[in-house]
Amino acid sequence: MRIRSVTLGTDVTYPLDVDGFATFEAFQGLARAQFADAGLEVQTVRLATQPFPEVLHDQGPDAAPAFAQALERACQAHGIDYCSIGPVVAIDPTSELSYIAVIPEVIRSTEVAFASVLVAAQGSGINLEAIQASARAVADIARSTPDGFGNLRVAVLVNCGPGSPFFPVSYHGGGGTRFSIATEAADLAVEAFSSAGSLEEAAANLRGAIEETAQVIERVSRGLANHFGFGFAGVDFSLAPFPETARSIGHAIEQLGVDAFGSNGTLFTVAFIKRAIDAASFHHCGFSGVMLPVLEDQTLAERSVERTFDLDSLLLYSTVCGTGLDTIPLPGDVSVEELSAILLDVATLSLVADKPLTARLMPIPGKKAGEMTDFDFEYFANGRVMETRGRGGPKIFERGRFWAL
Repeated sequence: MRIRSVTLGTDVTYPLDVDGFATFEAFQGLARAQFADAGLEVQTVRLATQPFPEVLHDQGPDAAPAFAQALERACQAHGIDYCSIGPVVAIDPTSELSYIAVIPEVIRSTEVAFASVLVAAQGSGINLEAIQASARAVADIARSTPDGFGNLRVAVLVNCGPGSPFFPVSYHGGGGTRFSIATEAADLAVEAFSSAGSLEEAAANLRGAIEETAQVIERVSRGLANHFGFGFAGVDFSLAPFPETARSIGHAIEQLGVDAFGSNGTLFTVAFIKRAIDAASFHHCGFSGVMLPVLEDQTLAERSVERTFDLDSLLLYSTVCGTGLDTIPLPGDVSVEELSAILLDVATLSLVADKPLTARLMPIPGKKAGEMTDFDFEYFANGRVMETRGRGGPKIFERGRFWAL
């Protein structure tokens, strides 16, 4: 197991004041060293700001690319691997949506900056107009970045509050600087299940492995918090994968007893894992669930070729694990109308089930359903471009801009 990210959340201004970044540089250096001393490799250190429309309330949306570039430069100069400018918060009928339209240029003009759109929230409703604007942004990024790869750095969020350490979800909720930890822990489930003789033993093994590792993470994190005066927001102990079998959540699910990820019984195993995580004692934050990113998991990528699951399967699993649709390769000619309908289904499920969900959709120009992706990226396992139905729900969007709940 390793730490996917140590993620700082902080308020910033624009023009950017870089004086505080010297402290962030010292923090990232000490965090990497102290976690390494504790036997945990830190893959990345990241920084997330408050939602960028709040930062740019005086300058307006046109300043977003320059702000993202300045933040990226400051992070790279101080040892921080990735940055997030946060979401456009569009959870009520009066939300300003012009900021969504500049996200494609933010992505095109940067290399390690992430952005998102929060389109719905419990107690408010679903902003259908924001969903359509987000779908247009996804389509624009797909057309204007090589292989549509820019959509790796964009997500549509539903019911997602601040403080998650995983990108592209991360944003800061205001107040003093805080940090949280994102884990890459699918291998813990593989190990826990491969040695178990019963479901009870499998659950106990996983819970014990999580608690043992979380104790180490929390001990180091509290020391860092005290040293720098930062808040410690907790651990998102999601079983995020890495694209090799030994670190695949799909492989862990199959180790528990399912013939192939996506076959009947998968829903049970996903819920089983989520319950084991929930039962573990640690300072929870973010999702703390089962992540099923199709292109980041070796087994999921392989099963996509075998067609053992589809978009509807992944939505079904989201009802019990709380992640959504992540790194989903789609045909390059998927329409904005169909993208909007997919995002609408994710938003509806999230609100009905009252859980955070995200969608990171990746239309790939020139690719058709059934063809293989060919990304050259160390954190991806290439899989099959997933089928869509070629139909959306345009009349729903014609009949309303916002659905209040």
